[in-house]
Amino acid sequence: MKKIILILIFLNNISVFAQINTALKDTLEKMVVWDQKVAGFQPKYALNDPNREKFRDSVFTAHHDQLQKILSKHGYPGFDLVGKEGSHHFWLLVQHMDNWPDFQQKVLKAMKKQVLRKNASSGNYAYLTDRVRINSGRNQLYGTQVTYNTDSCQAIPKPTEKPESLSKRRKEVGLESIEQYLNLMTELHFKMNKDNYEKRGIKGPKLYVVK
Repeated sequence: MKKIILILIFLNNISVFAQINTALKDTLEKMVVWDQKVAGFQPKYALNDPNREKFRDSVFTAHHDQLQKILSKHGYPGFDLVGKEGSHHFWLLVQHMDNWPDFQQKVLKAMKKQVLRKNASSGNYAYLTDRVRINSGRNQLYGTQVTYNTDSCQAIPKPTEKPESLSKRRKEVGLESIEQYLNLMTELHFKMNKDNYEKRGIKGPKLYVVK
C-alpha cells in the first residue's frame, strides 16, 4: 500500500513538473535581464552606455507587446506554468509598464484569480495594486510606492488609503512592516545617490524606528 502511495505521489510530481513551460520561463528571464539593464536598478546588469535612457522606451515597448501576447495566450503566468521565479519575472516586467496603465489594470485582474488559487504571490499583487492606483490618480493601499525627502534622505509613502490600518493590510498579504520597508528603500536610495548626499554633508540615511 505504501509503495502505491509513493508511486502516486511521484507520478503527481512528474505531472506538475511537466506542466512548467520552460520556454516561456526562459523567455521571461531573458526579458528581465534587459529590463534591469535599461532601468539601471541592478549593478550586475549595468549597461555602461551614455545612451541607456534612449534604449529604455524601445525595450519597454517591445516588452509590452510581448507581455500582451503572453497574457492573451496564458492568462497571468502562475507558479504551475512558469514556476515561482518565472511568475515573479512576469510581474516585475509589468511593474515597469507605467506607460500602459490599462494593460497593468488588465494584468492585475488576471493576477487576482491566480492569487486566490495561491498560484501567484499575494505580495507582488499588493505592489501591482499600488502601482495601478497611483498611476490612475488614486491613493495606494499597501504603501509600496514611495517618494523621498532629499533633505534628510528618507523614504516616504505616496498618498495612502487609511494609513491607520496600513500595517494590518500589509501583514495580510505577507509584507514586512511599513517601517522595515521604508528603511530598506531609504538605504537603497542613499546607496544609489551616496556621492550627491555626501557632497551636501549628509553622511547617512534617516531611518524609522521599527516597532
